[in-house]
Amino acid sequence: MLIYEFTDGNKPIMVLVHGLLTPWYIWMPCINVFKENYNVYAIALNAHTMEMESEFVSVKAESDEIVQHLKEKNIDNIDVLCGISLGGKIVHEIWKSGKIKISNLVMDGAPLVKCPKFAVNIMIKNYKDIIHKSKLRDAKVIENYKKYFLPEKYLESYLKIADLMSDKSIENIVNSVFAGGKIEGVNNKSRILFIHGTKGNELLSKRSAKLMKRHYPDTEVVCFKGDVHCYKVIYQPQKWIKVVNDFLQNR
Repeated sequence: MLIYEFTDGNKPIMVLVHGLLTPWYIWMPCINVFKENYNVYAIALNAHTMEMESEFVSVKAESDEIVQHLKEKNIDNIDVLCGISLGGKIVHEIWKSGKIKISNLVMDGAPLVKCPKFAVNIMIKNYKDIIHKSKLRDAKVIENYKKYFLPEKYLESYLKIADLMSDKSIENIVNSVFAGGKIEGVNNKSRILFIHGTKGNELLSKRSAKLMKRHYPDTEVVCFKGDVHCYKVIYQPQKWIKVVNDFLQNR
């Protein structure tokens, strides 16, 4: 795991956690805006460190390591903790743990509910196939990446991640992300924003948002109708930033 810092003086803390097979600097449009008012820390999760090999063990292990790194920097209070997709699951785990104070929790496309084992096995097989073919620079996989996953400007960094990604990390990521877990009963008093789309694989995110709203009624849910998974934050970051800024300013 690596942490990239965009800090200047004494400002509130914002921590950003990316998603599966996504480079940390998809956050750069957000960082360029939020660093004016926050000291921003962007996490490069294990198995997503482009400069070195690293292994992803579990969502809990990632959340514990993030907290440990922040506490080593004498950070005990996060004003904004934000994660997308896999990162959303991880920030939810940090929030549940109560190991660090969080004023505002922002999740986009976070899969907090359990997924059937047969579906998990299919996802593991599919992700392994994508990674293996990416390592071989399969033309069809590369083209699909540019069409459906991330803008082409991130392709080179994705391929660096894919080249270092192990089958074991893929298994650990998918198994721990879709294992479900307790949602209710957390006493943390954070303000919560949950963002999701409506198309593709957003069914789990939509169900997760409803559960958060049921157990924590003050949760603000924003639905981008017609969007696939985490579309706004990746393809239209300025619109996503506005939603998050509006939430943060309406305290």
